[in-house]
Amino acid sequence: MKLALKNCLIINHNESFEANILIEDEKIKDITNEDINGDNVIDCHNKAVLPGIIDMHVHFRDPGFEYKEDIISGSRAAVAGGITTCLPMANTYPVNDNAGMTRYMVERNRKLGLVDLLPIGSITKKMEGKELVEMGDMLKAGAIAFSDDGLPVGNSEVMRRAMEYAKGFGSFIISHSEDRELSQGGMINEGEISTITGLSGIPSASEDIGVARDILLSKLTKSHIHICHVSSKVALKIIKMAKKERVNVSCEVTPHHFSFTEESLLDYNTNYKMNPPLRSTEDQEMLICGMKDGTIDVIATDHAPHHTDEKHIEFGNAAFGIIGLQTLIPLSLKLVKDNKIDLNDFVRLTSYNPSKILKLDDRGSIEKGKLADIIVIDKDKEYIFDDTINQSKSCNNPLYKTTLKGCALYTIKKGRLVYKFPDILI
Repeated sequence: MKLALKNCLIINHNESFEANILIEDEKIKDITNEDINGDNVIDCHNKAVLPGIIDMHVHFRDPGFEYKEDIISGSRAAVAGGITTCLPMANTYPVNDNAGMTRYMVERNRKLGLVDLLPIGSITKKMEGKELVEMGDMLKAGAIAFSDDGLPVGNSEVMRRAMEYAKGFGSFIISHSEDRELSQGGMINEGEISTITGLSGIPSASEDIGVARDILLSKLTKSHIHICHVSSKVALKIIKMAKKERVNVSCEVTPHHFSFTEESLLDYNTNYKMNPPLRSTEDQEMLICGMKDGTIDVIATDHAPHHTDEKHIEFGNAAFGIIGLQTLIPLSLKLVKDNKIDLNDFVRLTSYNPSKILKLDDRGSIEKGKLADIIVIDKDKEYIFDDTINQSKSCNNPLYKTTLKGCALYTIKKGRLVYKFPDILI
């Protein structure tokens, strides 16, 4: 089967150009200005054609919490958001801390085949921060990296050994960097808004200290550390300094942290409750600058689905987290519209850099011979993000039932059309 994309405006991290794309046998067979034909043809006139998004940070809740999300529903939401490769975190039940659990996730995903699912194993058994997992066995089973995301590894000696162990297998650690002694009991960013609302605060210093420690351990062990969901301007400065000193550190930012600020908490909407919390406008502006200047390497969703009953309760008892697979594109396009970043930056942050960090040389750009993971974006499409659009089992997002602009019109995975707005194709 051949698939032809015609009249494409192709966006890579370093170039934009017009051409036609011919896809055959899961790969990009040709990129040409000559006329092409296929068994199926998609006219991409006035649309942007980008490499599929690689989301380095999702929570699919499978196994154990399938009432929130499972691998099947998470994959459907992913392709609806233009995401073709997903890295699910290990905080399932049981925890993904052994090769058998990793194999379960890989095999369950293979039956559906909408996305490539590359599990992140836990750093420690049961995510208790004490005993390291058998990383070699888990990597053979399909894991790609290791993280106790949701919990920091508090013991610096354990974290040091984890970095050394992962490095020995050619892998790396993804860190939820936080000093839990400082953040314990907090609900929102510590500052003026926490004072006004009376909600207990999480000081940004808790993130800053965690990031500094992890970077120092990376320098000590000469191993790669990837910092999750950076939200603090000081943490970002620390990362920037470390990069200047050639410490092997990379980092990510989430759409909710570059789109919302702590002022959203003034009406006590629990859908804005997350960890790390939404920070100040100054923090937000620094994050956007970091995306543009290269300090921030990746945009990742930290897609964290929760049942309605876990959000529509008293603020202090509400779960942390927000779904984000289908809001990544519209929130990022808002930055493009506001001239904060351009589409080439978007590709760099969502496809090219993740492919390099993960050593996935077969994707991350639209080139002849690469895997045909491609999305066609309609930048001007307006729609209501509701039950007819949302493919997740959960709806814990403050943008739910609001009008969004910009979407993945088509998602192509390994040459197969797996999504067409607004209907899922399986």
